Amino acid sequence: MACSGEDQDGQRRCRDCAEWKPLSDFCSSSKRPSGRGSYFKPCHNDRTRETKQRLYGGTREYHLRRRHGVGEKEFQELLAEQGGVCAICGAAHPQHLDHDHRTGWVRGILCFNCNGGLGQFRDSPMRLARAITYLRGTTWQRALIHPGVYQMCSPTRGRPPSRRF
Repeated sequence: MACSGEDQDGQRRCRDCAEWKPLSDFCSSSKRPSGRGSYFKPCHNDRTRETKQRLYGGTREYHLRRRHGVGEKEFQELLAEQGGVCAICGAAHPQHLDHDHRTGWVRGILCFNCNGGLGQFRDSPMRLARAITYLRGTTWQRALIHPGVYQMCSPTRGRPPSRRF
């Protein structure tokens, strides 16, 4: 089971710490015949963290640049243009950069709840319009149908539910 002369008995030596570990303790890699990378997982994580810090100044900058093509500076400028609040509900200190999932274009900065809400509605204006209609018009109320007996009805339906029991 030797791979380039470095695997022995299902183990590999990490290139960073030089310790022998089971192959299962190494990151996956489709580039190697063994299917495992050169670095023990904690060493791999340390290297990744160090690279993000060295090249991008931190993981937030790396994340923003990789996923959205903007950096922390542009994020702060956009947030200032929005007045420092969520573009939808106005909550202070929003942290989520919202983008159109079809085009990838950045739309604004949202709070956790508003960003998640748009995601739950799959960024569909039609779904959101239906939700608004539902919220505005569907308020179930108790209707007295007999002394001491109530039935729930919705004013948007135009009539109370049938009296079949």
